[in-house]
Amino acid sequence: MLEVRELSKVFFEDNDPRKPGLVALHNVSFSVRQNEFVCLLGPSGCGKTTLIRIIAGLIRADRGEILVENKRVVAPGRDRCMVFQQFGLLPWRTVLANVEFGLEIEGVPREERQAVARQYLELVGLNGFEKYYPHQISGGMQQRVGIARALSKKPDILLMDEPFGAVDAQTREQLQEELLKIWTKTKNTVIFVTHSIDESIYLSDRVIIMQARPGRIKEDVKIELPRPRWEGDVRADPRFAALRTHIRESLRC
Repeated sequence: MLEVRELSKVFFEDNDPRKPGLVALHNVSFSVRQNEFVCLLGPSGCGKTTLIRIIAGLIRADRGEILVENKRVVAPGRDRCMVFQQFGLLPWRTVLANVEFGLEIEGVPREERQAVARQYLELVGLNGFEKYYPHQISGGMQQRVGIARALSKKPDILLMDEPFGAVDAQTREQLQEELLKIWTKTKNTVIFVTHSIDESIYLSDRVIIMQARPGRIKEDVKIELPRPRWEGDVRADPRFAALRTHIRESLRC
């Protein structure tokens, strides 16, 4: 579904190549299968956000290439949608109008886009909140609006840059569970950036561990835990603890 090939990115002081540069990514390569859930995990400064923005087409790489279904990524496209850490909702638009926004830009007729928006609001558990404004709902609910907005475009690949980083721990666990239930229904391919070891294990099929300066891949860990993971207490499974210990040691080294 997705191939990242020998990707490198350098940020130069004042955007001047003659000045010192910060190597954000160096020779990063990996692939993601269709319908797979992959987490990018690593310390601050390892290039996770830069990498996911390059995949989204928001930034250009200096070297290497990204292929989605064998087509080279050179710009943003409908096949990829991004969910950011900050909710990015338009405060003057209702919940329904925020979810409609991307479809409205594409010229989808009003009745059709409202029907699609209502469908995805129901999917994320927000039916009945269509007429509320962002400031009237909680942070977790706002992030669900952001997820519904991205899903309404029906992307092949859902890119998520620490989407639960701005909410409290209890809400974060609830959102993780809800995301897995949504993913089970939609079967998007998901690339999810996180700092949390537990979050990466709970959500993903694979955890790609990155290290910083220059940002590169250190290890690709397969998560062989049963699904659905919201049934029972998967975090109490000895295999979960073993994975946590292994990944923590990998990050420390």
